[in-house]
Amino acid sequence: MSDMPPVIDLRAAERGPEARAEFLDRLRRAAHEIGFFQLVGHGVVGAAELLDLSRQFFALPDRERHELDILNSPHFRGYSRLGREHTRGEPDQRQQLDIGPERPGARPAAGEPTYRWLIGPNQWPASLPELRQAVLAWMDQLADLSHRLLRLILESLETPADFLDTVVAPDPQVHFKLLHYPGPAAEVVDTISPGQGAGIHKDLGLLTLLVQDSVGGLQVAFEDDNFVDVPVVADAFVVNLGELLEVATRGYLKATIHRVVRPAPGVDRYSMPFFYSPRLEGEMRPLPSRYVSEADGVVVDPGNPLFACYGDNVMKGLTRGFPDLIARHHPDLLNTTGQ
Repeated sequence: MSDMPPVIDLRAAERGPEARAEFLDRLRRAAHEIGFFQLVGHGVVGAAELLDLSRQFFALPDRERHELDILNSPHFRGYSRLGREHTRGEPDQRQQLDIGPERPGARPAAGEPTYRWLIGPNQWPASLPELRQAVLAWMDQLADLSHRLLRLILESLETPADFLDTVVAPDPQVHFKLLHYPGPAAEVVDTISPGQGAGIHKDLGLLTLLVQDSVGGLQVAFEDDNFVDVPVVADAFVVNLGELLEVATRGYLKATIHRVVRPAPGVDRYSMPFFYSPRLEGEMRPLPSRYVSEADGVVVDPGNPLFACYGDNVMKGLTRGFPDLIARHHPDLLNTTGQ
């Protein structure tokens, strides 16, 4: 593919049999060769307005944001200051608001899995009440789009489009972040390492749909760990695949490592990633596909072995990413996650 990552128009899937076949072939090659693509023609509206609300949230007084501190939530919802979340053990230089499906909070009963802690309420700023409605409506739109896109990816592999419906339905695990990457202070620019925006990683679940502002900064290693910038395309979602699809296809589909470069001094970057994954108790299934049967790629990552149950994988990742929250609310997990 000459465009890296390619721009794929979802409307082509509905323009007749020939256009659909060409669309599916392009989608399959993007998911196989690159693991990233830019999705346009998706019909989702409201990104600019939500980005503006995100800017308003991060411009709130420190006191108001810190009232929503994620450390107050055993359900891993809320605001994180710079350096709170870690990637590969290093602090990410970004602020963020972590949001999930709005549910009543409850302590898991005796014998229930610890991932039941992931079900609970969000924390919202009292002085920006419109944020709650806008975010929850956005998440509903993106859950529908993600499910449609997942079915199309399966169809492109000559797998029944509904093959993973029981893995994600009726309650897929979705997760949304508002992110703010402030440029470093001028006095640290000349130091050896002013800090990572977001460290090198792969995403865990099925699909990630990202809105990035005009600043850019997302970099992807398409081959040989050489990172290249992902250009900003108007009205596009940057889509990438997670490790569960990579493993379920014996490496035929690609979960590509990526990172975010911290912006220059005086520059602020905002982005909004949405993560679509199996329901917490769901277990992935190998995909029946001739492409998969002929693949000989990754089926296990020795540096990050995957559990059968998706919820267990999430808790493992959160234990790595939020060690101070784990120590405060879930200290029993420190000796049970292989960390």
